[in-house]
Amino acid sequence: MNLVNLTINNKSVSVPKGSTILEAARKLNIKIPTLCHLNMSEVNIVNQCSSCRVCMVSVGKGLVPACGTLAKEGMNVQTNTKDAINARKRVVELLLSDHPQDCLICDKNGNCELQSIAANLGIREIRFKGEQSFAKTDTSTKSIIKNYDKCILCRRCETMCNDIQTVGVLSGVNRGFNTKVGTFFNTNLCDTECTFCGQCISVCPTGALTEVNNIPLVWDALHQNEKTVVVQVAPSVRVAIGEEFGLEAGTISTGKMVAALKSLGFKYVFDTNFGADLTIMEEAAEFINRFKENKNLPILTSCCPAWINFIEKNYPEHLNLTSTCKSPQGMFGAIAKNYLAPKVLNIEPKNMYVVSIMPCVAKKYECSRNELGQDNIPDVDISITTRELAKMIKEAGIDLANLDEEPFDSPLGESTGAADIFGTTGGVLEAALRTAYEWITNKELKDVNFSLVRGFEGIKEASIDVDGTIVNVCVVSTLGNARKIMDEVISGKSKYHIIEVMACPGGCVGGGGQPYHHGDYDIIKKRAQGLYNIDESKKLRKSHENPSIITLYNELLDKPCSNIAHKYLHTHYFNKSKTYKNEESLTTNE
Repeated sequence: MNLVNLTINNKSVSVPKGSTILEAARKLNIKIPTLCHLNMSEVNIVNQCSSCRVCMVSVGKGLVPACGTLAKEGMNVQTNTKDAINARKRVVELLLSDHPQDCLICDKNGNCELQSIAANLGIREIRFKGEQSFAKTDTSTKSIIKNYDKCILCRRCETMCNDIQTVGVLSGVNRGFNTKVGTFFNTNLCDTECTFCGQCISVCPTGALTEVNNIPLVWDALHQNEKTVVVQVAPSVRVAIGEEFGLEAGTISTGKMVAALKSLGFKYVFDTNFGADLTIMEEAAEFINRFKENKNLPILTSCCPAWINFIEKNYPEHLNLTSTCKSPQGMFGAIAKNYLAPKVLNIEPKNMYVVSIMPCVAKKYECSRNELGQDNIPDVDISITTRELAKMIKEAGIDLANLDEEPFDSPLGESTGAADIFGTTGGVLEAALRTAYEWITNKELKDVNFSLVRGFEGIKEASIDVDGTIVNVCVVSTLGNARKIMDEVISGKSKYHIIEVMACPGGCVGGGGQPYHHGDYDIIKKRAQGLYNIDESKKLRKSHENPSIITLYNELLDKPCSNIAHKYLHTHYFNKSKTYKNEESLTTNE
């Protein structure tokens, strides 16, 4: 390896040739502020447009951007000279001069990188006055709000949307003062091919991209007496919510989270993991049926709503491959309203209000899909993110970190370890394999850990020996990688029998509604490890061993993929492509 030797603030450092000054400084733990730069090494993408000029440093007689300047042999860099600091201040002041001054009520208040840099630079006034740009805020979707006035042209969202997710909705438009990152022809997001994955929100340094705020609607539901309000919580929320209260990423906060939800006023607090175990019962049975018939393979998992949006808009002619199973959120809602309400609580489904806490902003959209419900009663009434739950807890003055732990309510609060790992990439597939193996072979699976499908690689593949029968599997993380695999399927080159797809890097632990990680993928890995730790600690680790699931089938569903199971737990999908003239629905085989 060729090394380059240089000094930064009079400290010597050696870095590989091709490294930037910013990378060299970070090796010395020297902090240089940045706004546009974002190194997403886990997905092999670096946003390095050098547009913000906040990272200016002194090199010889001039200033250069640290993120876009290569380290050279013998280079002498000073990061905190008067010229460098003044240059940063000027840049930030110019950004603020064309930025709304509503920080106190901004959704990103406290998480805004522009706000933090301005504070660190000691900026207390904006010297530059003049015309401000103005554009209408896009509130057209159920999931994402785009406030163009708060865009600083860092291009992070553009890189995420185009290079990582390959959705291609966002792009730089116009020139000069009127430049903005927007959609083609200023189209509303709801009319584009946006999948609502929310990864643009995750990387946006300001309040230009935020989730639709459903908190007021949840408070309204809790403060009325007409309906029984219940809540379900996704697996990855319990290993991330603690970050909003000063706890280490990956801290298992299940019991404290349940206690907080009960303190907020929810009548019953249930676990989406119950829905995840139920999903495995249906999806594993569906896979086995297709595998035996050698029909509609590879089966594509359907738990991720952003992925479903993606395939509906990009590959509608292959919707027959997608599992017809609803997501765990949807399955839980359907059972809560059509089993728990009438048979356990003795109330009508219309008098139950189901709230879901999800790591995902696409779940907000999923709740609104008309086909996800019965008799015009939605399976889930409303969804909020992990971040929104944290805000509600703080609004109520609850100290989550110091709460005594409380258990989930029954019967929809019991789950296995297989359900917990749904929250990380590879988890759905691993959980399905645990059940499918025993159902196919009628033998006990002694080692339930399928380590070959674990890890953070964007595409993982494995061949599983199921008692002499080889099952080829694939795990995909990010929509860009999903596109690669779908192109293989279309070309006939795919050898897989089952493919798991999650839209977000690392799976739901890296979801668009999780606490902001600011590009630090070690945080996502710690969350994933927390879920694996929960799985390891549970006595039951196979979905079909969940006694509450067994009771549900005995009392209502009969068996996996039965007619009644299809009524409540399965759905269909639609052709939403903008390039197909035939607008009639293409649906999966049920």
